[in-house]
Amino acid sequence: MKLRALTAGTASVALLLAAGCGGGSEGETVTGADGQELDQVTLTLNWYPYGEHAPFYYGVEQGIFEEHGISLEVRAGQGSQKTVQATAAGQTDFGWADTPALLSGVSQGLDVKSIGVYLQTTPSSVQFFAEQGVESPDDLKGKTVASTAGDALTDVFPLFLEANGLSDEDVRVQNTDAAGKMAAVMSGQTDALLGYATDQGPTMQEESGKEVSYLRWAENGLNFFSNGLLTAQDVLDDRGDLAQRMVAATTEAWEQAAEDREAAVEAMEGSSEQLPSKQVLTEQFDETLELLHTEATEGERPGVNTAEDWEQTIGIFADAGVIEEAGEPSEYWVDNVAPAAQE
Repeated sequence: MKLRALTAGTASVALLLAAGCGGGSEGETVTGADGQELDQVTLTLNWYPYGEHAPFYYGVEQGIFEEHGISLEVRAGQGSQKTVQATAAGQTDFGWADTPALLSGVSQGLDVKSIGVYLQTTPSSVQFFAEQGVESPDDLKGKTVASTAGDALTDVFPLFLEANGLSDEDVRVQNTDAAGKMAAVMSGQTDALLGYATDQGPTMQEESGKEVSYLRWAENGLNFFSNGLLTAQDVLDDRGDLAQRMVAATTEAWEQAAEDREAAVEAMEGSSEQLPSKQVLTEQFDETLELLHTEATEGERPGVNTAEDWEQTIGIFADAGVIEEAGEPSEYWVDNVAPAAQE
C-alpha cells in the first residue's frame, strides 16, 4: 500500500495490514515540530480506508491528535474481527471495529473494551439496484441475497426478517466472501447483498452506472451499535490518560470533519491504492455522519454512549446467538473516558 506524506512530518499516517504489521507502540514517543513530546499511537481500522474513516486522516492532517499529545499512525484492517483480535493481542494500541465483533471477542475471552461507539445507528442494509423494484422488506420474498457466512450481518439477518414479518424461508442467502458480494449483485448472480449503506452501495452505483437502493435496518425495526473505538484492558490499566486523550482527539476530529467535509475527504488522498473515488468517498462520509446518534444521545458529542443503548445492542446479539448470554454493559464498555460535554 502507499504511504502518505503528511504536513510537518510529525504525525504520520501509515496504511499497513493489521496482520503481520508488528505490535503497538507502548511507551514510545517522538518530538513534534514545536518540540512537544508526543506519544506514538497506532490505530487499526476495520477495513481498507473508505469514507467513514475521513475524520482520522483529517484529524492527523489538521494536528488535532498532536494537540492531545498523540502522533497517530493509522493502519488498514482486514475486518472487524481481526481488528479486535489484534487489539487484544497488543498488536495495535487502539482499534476501530464493529460492536458485534467486540461483543463476540469479549464473550470468547478477549480482554478488550469499547471506549466509545461513534456510529450508534447501524448502517446495516439490504442493497440492490433500484430496478429490482424493492420498496419494503416484504418485497424481498423470493429474492437471493449475497452475504458472508459467520459475519454479524448474516447472523442478525434472521432477526431483521422476523422484525418485518418474514421467515428464513422467504429469502435465499447465498454465501460469498466479503469482497465478492458486489460482484455477485452486479453480475446478476444475486438480487441484493447484505452490507453497510456507507460502504458498498456508492461504489456499486459508480461502477455499474445504475442506481442503488437500500432497505436500511434501522428504518425497518432493527437498530444497534456499529463502529467505535476499542482498546485492550492493559492500555486502560497502564495508560488510562492516553485512552482519554485518544477519545478526546477522536471526538474533536469527528466534530471538525463534519464542519469541513470537503477537506476531510481530501485528507484521505493517497492513503490507499484501493481508495474509492472522491465522489464515492464524499457519499460514504455524508452517509456516515447521519449515524452518530440515537434518540438517547441526540445533541451529545460524538462518542457519548448510554447504558440503555448498550443494553439494546447486547440483547440483539444475544438473541442472534453471536454471544451466548447478555452481559452487563460494563463487561464490554468503559464510560469514564467519554468526551467532555460541549461548553
